[in-house]
Amino acid sequence: MPPRPGRVLDVRLKLVLMAGVSVAGLGLGFAGLSLLMAPLVILFSVFRPAVRVQFSELRWVFLLLALVFIARVFSTDGTPLAAFGPVAVTREGLREGTLICLRLVLVFITGAAFIATTRSSEIKAGVQWFLKPVPWVPAERVATMLSLVARFMPVILEQAARTSDAQRARASENRRNPIRRLTAFGIPLMRRTFETADNLAVAMEARCYSETRTDPFLTTGRRDWVFFGTAVALILTALSL
Repeated sequence: MPPRPGRVLDVRLKLVLMAGVSVAGLGLGFAGLSLLMAPLVILFSVFRPAVRVQFSELRWVFLLLALVFIARVFSTDGTPLAAFGPVAVTREGLREGTLICLRLVLVFITGAAFIATTRSSEIKAGVQWFLKPVPWVPAERVATMLSLVARFMPVILEQAARTSDAQRARASENRRNPIRRLTAFGIPLMRRTFETADNLAVAMEARCYSETRTDPFLTTGRRDWVFFGTAVALILTALSL
C-alpha cells in the first residue's frame, strides 16, 4: 500500500471545507464551478497514488454522469435543437445537464481529495470531535463507521479494477447485452467487497478491537488557519460569480 501523505490540514477544518464546497456547489454556475475545481483537481492529482485510483477505473462514474446528462437533456423544456420523435434536445437541457454533471464531479473530486489526504484515524477523531457534544449520539461508534467507509473506498476501487481485468481476460466485453455485462461485473465485485468486509470484521474481533481508542491529537496551527481562510475566500468568490 502506498504511504499516506503527511498532514495537509487539520481534519476538522477539512470536514468543514468539504461540507461547504458540497453545499456551495449546488448553487454555482460554470464560472464558480471552474474556480473551485481547479485547485481540487491539482490536489487530487498530486495525492492520487494514496488512494490507488486510475482514471480508467472511473468509467462507471462517467457512465452515471452520461445517464444523468442524457436524462436532463431530454427532460428539460426549452428551445429545441434536435427532435427524436416525441422527445427533443433543448438548449436549456444541454446547459442544465452539463451544469449538473459538473456539480456531481465537484462533489466526487472533493471527497476523493479528502480521502487521499486524510488518514482513517484522523477521520475518526475529527468526526468524533464534532459529534461528542451531541446528546444520545454514540460519537465513537459513528466515527468508527465513517472512518471505515472512507478506508474502504480505495479498496472497492481496487477490487473493481481487478474484477474488470478478470472480465476482460474472459472476453466479457464481446457481450452485446449491456445488462449481462453489468451483472457479470457487479455480482463478483459485491461478493469480493462483502468478503473483504467480513475478513476485516473477523480480524478486528481477533485483535479485540474497541471503539474506545487513543485517537490522534488534533491541533490547529497558523498554517491551517491561513489555508482555511484562503479556501473560504475562494468559495465566497465562486458564489459571487
